[in-house]
Amino acid sequence: MAFTRATGKHRRPSRIQRGTARAAGVAALATTGVIGSVAAPAFAASEPAVEQTGLTPVVTMGDTVAQQIDAQAVAQKQAAEMAAAKEKAEQAARERAAEAAKKAKEAAEKAREAKERAAREAERKRLNSFVSPIPGSYVSTGYKAGGAVWSSGSHTGIDFHAATGTSVHAVGAGTVVEAGWGGAYGNQVVIKMNDGTYTQYGHLSSVGVSVGQQVTPGQQIGLSGATGNVTGAHLHFEARTSPEYGSDMDPLAYLRSHGVNL
Repeated sequence: MAFTRATGKHRRPSRIQRGTARAAGVAALATTGVIGSVAAPAFAASEPAVEQTGLTPVVTMGDTVAQQIDAQAVAQKQAAEMAAAKEKAEQAARERAAEAAKKAKEAAEKAREAKERAAREAERKRLNSFVSPIPGSYVSTGYKAGGAVWSSGSHTGIDFHAATGTSVHAVGAGTVVEAGWGGAYGNQVVIKMNDGTYTQYGHLSSVGVSVGQQVTPGQQIGLSGATGNVTGAHLHFEARTSPEYGSDMDPLAYLRSHGVNL
């Protein structure tokens, strides 16, 4: 019997052709790096592991290798997502820290401004306040008291009880317009107050300010004494509408109207 040899399209692909096709697929996967980390034993499990064709070593992969490749891809994706989430969280934390620092700075600035405003307000109140010329003393002779000792026939101010050398204070803020000898008043100081009125301090044993000097409430301006026309040591205090003698007004009412408790 004669046999006919298979020819044409009915012939099966040769072993070399099949191996070449598999090799091309593996090379494509290796180029992408997908199977770069697959362990050698995984390949050993495939049938056959390597075919020696005499041309190119061919790797044959089974389902287990494909599953490992998929798992590796999923792990890489998860790692990338976790890294992105971590970076996002860290960025959010940095932004929160920056916002907190900004708010803290703003709060500190507001607190500083509030403190400065309070200090200015306290100083304004202090400069607008009035005090007694001799704290703790009392009026020994009242306003308009009569007697021959006064040239006008009555007392033009009030006398505060004080021994020689007692500290005498400006009753409020103002500018010194007279400082020195004042005739019957002895050593005296006259201050133009910030409200436009005038105050006089007479019979001082010493003067501690000079003309043109700015004074504040409670500032020491001299020491009490018995200079001028007096019968004993005390402080003569007047409130005036001008620096001149004869423009006097009730000094007790004047001090009380400015909050001084006498």
